[in-house]
Amino acid sequence: MSFRRLLPFILSRTSETRVSAGAPHPLGATWDGRGTNFALFSANAERVELCLFDASGRRELERIALPEHTEDVWHGYVANVLPGQLYGYRVYGPYEPEAGHRFNPYKLLIDPYSKRLAGHFAWSDAHFAYRMQGTRQDLSFDRRDNARSMYKSVVVDEAYTWGDDRHPRIPWEDTIIYEAHVKGLTQLREDVPAALRGTFRGLAAPATLDHLKRLGVNAIELLPIHAFLDDRMLVQRGLKNYWGYNTLSFFAPDQRYSHEDALDSFRATVAALHAAGIEVILDVVYNHTCEGNHLGPTLCYRGIDNASYYWLTPDNPRYYENFTGCGNALKLAHPRVLQMVMDSLRHWVEVFHVDGFRFDLATTLGRGPNGFDRNAPFFAAIRQDPVLGNVKMIAEPWDVGLGGYQVGGFPPGWSEWNDKYRATLRRYWRGDGELIGDLARRMTASADLFQHDGRDPRASVNHVTVHDGFTLADLVAYAGKHNEANGEDNRDGADDNASTNCGVEGPTDDETILAARRKLRRNFLACLLLAQGVPLILAGDEVANSQRGNNNAYCQDNEIGWVDWSALDRPGDDLTEFVSLLTRLRQQLPQLRAKHWLMGQRPDGSHDVMWLTPQAREMNEQDWNFPDGHFLSYVLGPAAGGANPVYVVLNAAPAALEFVLPQWPDTKGWTCVLDTANFPQRPEQTPRPAGTKCQAAAQSVTMFVGTT
Repeated sequence: MSFRRLLPFILSRTSETRVSAGAPHPLGATWDGRGTNFALFSANAERVELCLFDASGRRELERIALPEHTEDVWHGYVANVLPGQLYGYRVYGPYEPEAGHRFNPYKLLIDPYSKRLAGHFAWSDAHFAYRMQGTRQDLSFDRRDNARSMYKSVVVDEAYTWGDDRHPRIPWEDTIIYEAHVKGLTQLREDVPAALRGTFRGLAAPATLDHLKRLGVNAIELLPIHAFLDDRMLVQRGLKNYWGYNTLSFFAPDQRYSHEDALDSFRATVAALHAAGIEVILDVVYNHTCEGNHLGPTLCYRGIDNASYYWLTPDNPRYYENFTGCGNALKLAHPRVLQMVMDSLRHWVEVFHVDGFRFDLATTLGRGPNGFDRNAPFFAAIRQDPVLGNVKMIAEPWDVGLGGYQVGGFPPGWSEWNDKYRATLRRYWRGDGELIGDLARRMTASADLFQHDGRDPRASVNHVTVHDGFTLADLVAYAGKHNEANGEDNRDGADDNASTNCGVEGPTDDETILAARRKLRRNFLACLLLAQGVPLILAGDEVANSQRGNNNAYCQDNEIGWVDWSALDRPGDDLTEFVSLLTRLRQQLPQLRAKHWLMGQRPDGSHDVMWLTPQAREMNEQDWNFPDGHFLSYVLGPAAGGANPVYVVLNAAPAALEFVLPQWPDTKGWTCVLDTANFPQRPEQTPRPAGTKCQAAAQSVTMFVGTT
């Protein structure tokens, strides 16, 4: 028999000896020093092939059928597969969209547990498992192979030398969050080395760290860094999915934020932020994937086990439930999908040392057959997990499905973005009336929403601006959105922003209007840092960053979406020192960092809060119901430990108002420590006696500290 005739037999025997059953756990690709174990969940597959690729990701070297199938996990061990090996899967099973199954082995799929992605991705019709007839979807099976233009999963060695890195473990009540985009924060900072701008390493550059420390923030919340795709329709318009809410892999950091190995780059950045006393919180998107609706591509989950991973419409599983508004919704009610999310969260804590998570459209994560359930398996799993029990959990407490708005509805242990705080503060400083009762609740951690089931004031994450919507500078410069650059004829983005342009739409040289806008910016920041609960500051708000009136800059990976630092050190516009003053006051005054709910009058007869009229009289029901009220003032009594009382005056009226400094037990006088109408201001040397008449400037925030 010739060697040529023997070769297939030899290769077959070689493959058999290097491939063994392996183990069904852990899921993903696990290197042990000699080879790699591969394990993939699919309840409805009939066969799974592991595909190995060359270093370029363009040539498929070998296909190996995973030899074992244990409790819906397909697995196999391949000797001599080392870190750096590129791979993917081809999954065989029924192609029956009308029954919810969309298997197609012509579509190379990434591993849901990919720790790193490599290769090249380019949009083409080959990524779709069906054929299109014009603009209509045909259910016919598509046999075009997408491997050459598809990302590949990479076997990794997760070892890393952390040194003495430690989680800062900042108490919730002391936490001040700064929300930022990895690229957008540093792309235009000239004091960050050019090679580091827009990358993970740029977050740890000395200029970046110095700025964060000057502000006094101690947690940075990063927009999604999980590997994600740019939507095809955006690419066709010359745009990108800048924000990153289009996840492809829940375990891999996106390579676009690093010029080196993204895993090591991000870990080094986390260590540097920790050394500066700053926690790292990740914005995570476990509610949907980048595969879209029934017309979307087949890249991973859809081709591995569509019926298990996604919520499908019960009466016609060809279609997807769309609680998220993004075409699909991950089905965390399925135990294996829940397992994937939990494994992902633990991965980011254990491998990358992150300190917390902000969950996009978190209501979807708690959905079951009957809608949102605050006792859903996801919340129960989080609560008992020994790794995740010590990290911060923040919910965006809504989705777009029926019953999706759940502010205040999440279980103990969770904090929530409080959009009622945002709405009330915006309307109040715009000059709307009948808000003082609501304003009082928002400035004291929104007990009406969160004081139940043992939850604390830290449940309320207060914000005026976030990535989604106007920046602070635009909030006071535009009455309407200007999203024309998005290419959707200004139809996208919220129409109701409760904003004001102070008399002129957009940029102006009118000094009177500019002064009004600057004061409003100071008012918003002052209220944010003086309110009980957890404050969240949007990156760039301290330096008058503008998006030119765009309130939905999700696709603007350019100077619209990036933070503009040109106002840094410019008098009036640069509020870095103003924020620094506010964070110092917050640190010095424990009443602003309340761990417990206010009672009003305590059992011993003292008050932890008293709401006062301008005449320093305690407010009654008639005062609260005054229809055109634009003035609110209150005293926060000394907290445990003997801190001095604090008197806060919020005047949204268009004219100055007279008020009287209150009489307060054991308080000799009041020292003004903040006046947004006069900044920078000279520190007062002599306290003002109780009973002194003072003026609150039009549309201003004033705060006094009592002298005992």
